[in-house]
Amino acid sequence: MGSKRSGHWVLLGSVAIVLLLLVWAFMPRPLLVDIGQVQRDAMLETIDDEGKTRVRDAYVVSTPVTGRLLRIDVEPGDRVIQDETVIARMLPANPVALDSRSREQARATVSSAEAAVRLAQAQLNKSLADTELTRAELARLTDLHQRGAISDSVLDKAKQAWRAARAQLDMAKASISMRQADLASARSQLITFVPGQTDNSAAESGVINIVAPHSGSILRVLQESETTLPAGQAILEIGDINEELEVVVELLSTDAVKVKAGSRVIIENWGGPEALEGTVEKVEPWGFTKYSALGVEEQRVKTTIRFDSAKARRASLGHGFRVEARIVVWEASDALIVPSSALLRQGSSWAVYVIESGKAALRVVEVGHNNGISAEVLDGLEQGQQVVLYPPAELHDGSRVTPRR
Repeated sequence: MGSKRSGHWVLLGSVAIVLLLLVWAFMPRPLLVDIGQVQRDAMLETIDDEGKTRVRDAYVVSTPVTGRLLRIDVEPGDRVIQDETVIARMLPANPVALDSRSREQARATVSSAEAAVRLAQAQLNKSLADTELTRAELARLTDLHQRGAISDSVLDKAKQAWRAARAQLDMAKASISMRQADLASARSQLITFVPGQTDNSAAESGVINIVAPHSGSILRVLQESETTLPAGQAILEIGDINEELEVVVELLSTDAVKVKAGSRVIIENWGGPEALEGTVEKVEPWGFTKYSALGVEEQRVKTTIRFDSAKARRASLGHGFRVEARIVVWEASDALIVPSSALLRQGSSWAVYVIESGKAALRVVEVGHNNGISAEVLDGLEQGQQVVLYPPAELHDGSRVTPRR
């Protein structure tokens, strides 16, 4: 009898334990959530985008004449002084190589020019003789006229003949100069390029020195090796990195309308240990179309930013370096802020879950500026309150919550 009663109590105890386990198993448990806090702190709203550095006034140096550019000795980074540093040297272009036909034609032209010189010399000798003859004749007739032996008309004709002979002499001298110039021109046609010779250029001694048009540094050399170039060919680029370095950012047009000249800029991820300071100098009024990496058509606007930080802090930056610019469009030194990850939409308003006595209470709030990390709270929350970050879908008003460790 005692053993039966004992077994009955054991059965009842087992049933009770099972019931308690079932109750505990199906009892709702608090949700694990991430916790944030409402606090007062400085807040910025910025427009972030990538940019590139550039030298504001870069000078592209080009060849002044057609000729042979000698090997350039300067290298990128070298300092140059305006109107003093020789950055490149040129020689006049080599003459054109003549084929056999052109060479024979040039030789025939030289022979013709030499004959023309001899003909002009003969005409000069004739003119000299005529001039001497008319001068002597004029002297005799003048003596006779003084004695009254000839009339005035005879003396006038003698004077006219002497003047004409002098004019012919001047013409013969001018003709000699012309024929000699033609001969020199014809002989120059025989100057040609012969491979292997060291005196192919007719003006080896006339080296053209190209000096720096601006003080600064060599940014890049476009033509390093010796080569023949036409006039106006770009050979290198010069700019002053220390004084004229700036940042150009291509903003979306919807962001550019919020930016104004004079806005503060924080320049980050440029490679240095600290962020640099800058100021928006100009927002261009002309937009342009650009396609993103995903093929999306975007309207972009170029924005120029000048550096405000000391030159020593950005000494390693050069032309064409990548940076990240954060343009400040609004800032407050003491704002009531809540993490942006705590916000969720409640109809047309914003709301957060506030933790009160271990439960989540849905609270509608009025939000001002939002920079994606923090949001300005205008009404609905107080400093020090705890809110749920990244509210899960199963969280409801009144749900029990516990912080995730």
